[in-house]
Amino acid sequence: MRVIHVVTAFPRHADDPITPWLVELVRRQREAGLDASVLAPAYRGGPADSGLEIPIERFRYAPRGLEVLTHDETVPDRLRRRPAWALLIPPYLAGGMLAARRIGGSEPPPDAVHVHWPMPHAVIGAALRRASGGRTAMVCSYYSVEIHWVSSRLRPLLPFLRWTAATADELTAISTPTADALRSLVDRPVSVIPYGAALPDDDGAPPDRPALSGMSGDPVRVLFVGRLVERKGIEVLVRAVAGGEFSRPVELRIAGAGEWELRIRAAIAQAGLERVRLLGRISAEELETEYRKADIFVLPAVRDAKGDTEGLGVVLLEALRFERPVIASDIGGIPDIVRNEETGLLCPAGDAAALAAALERLISNPDLARRLAEQGRAYAATAFGWKGIVGVTTSAYRRAISARMQDIGA
Repeated sequence: MRVIHVVTAFPRHADDPITPWLVELVRRQREAGLDASVLAPAYRGGPADSGLEIPIERFRYAPRGLEVLTHDETVPDRLRRRPAWALLIPPYLAGGMLAARRIGGSEPPPDAVHVHWPMPHAVIGAALRRASGGRTAMVCSYYSVEIHWVSSRLRPLLPFLRWTAATADELTAISTPTADALRSLVDRPVSVIPYGAALPDDDGAPPDRPALSGMSGDPVRVLFVGRLVERKGIEVLVRAVAGGEFSRPVELRIAGAGEWELRIRAAIAQAGLERVRLLGRISAEELETEYRKADIFVLPAVRDAKGDTEGLGVVLLEALRFERPVIASDIGGIPDIVRNEETGLLCPAGDAAALAAALERLISNPDLARRLAEQGRAYAATAFGWKGIVGVTTSAYRRAISARMQDIGA
């Protein structure tokens, strides 16, 4: 089966931290026997080859210096800061459609085109399908941000969003809330497939250091990992650590980079928080060390000004892989991973006092923290392992291909 992934961004070199889950998905598909490749936009005219041994074609859409619409930031975040860059969208889509027509016109054409972030990439997938004479099936996968962005900020584009869902041969969503939001727009089945899963199927080794295993006077290491953007709610975590009453000292460690960094630094200064480290963007090896040394992992997500929040919360899976107890906001797709009192603790989004209370509950009860971490790790390995995800994704391709063949009477 030949499959083309249409994506917003793909690593520009082997050490590029962008969309590691997407790289892993394509790599695993190829290991499973699928002929999977990628169609992505260029970035500043850079080379197509990323050094990852994954076939990729990058389409050009502007002079080298203007090819900046994607990669280092999400497109919605970039357009919010620089609205004039919306002028790049028409040439972006035109460049993608030209490349798609060339791929779709090959013989034999691809069996399926997998469109990630269909708003607006569905037009690229549709162009590929049209160039194939209608033989290529189209699968559209939604990640929450596009639905919330259009529904809250760009309602005139709702008809186009509905079209992206109506024109696909198969629909998937990254989480249950995202699937529900999609079904509210179009009356069609939607499969929930958490493409961002980070757990290898054979990960059975116990952690070398149980969480909260230090002495009573040792600081508890509370870890956050992610982009420093509004929807992560990092200021809530800062207020919780600064204002909470804890039975042990707490050290907050924040790994990641982003445009919200200055606001976070201001929140830390305003709270007078001393035991805090902003680690910036760190390597995969350094990140693994942070997970192993952490006592509690926190994802304090909120809904941002665009109405967007966590579509799933992939970092929670990464923390559970290392059997770290997790605390997160009861928002977006997070409850698909964190089942309150079973695989972690959930708090109301934006509630620093509730978050502080949850932290102290785990700090003062290490046995509870370790039990939740063990149960969370087992659940994540079962529900979010790569073998299962590749299997259900391949099944979605087969359903899409069957539906396409029926449509064209083949």
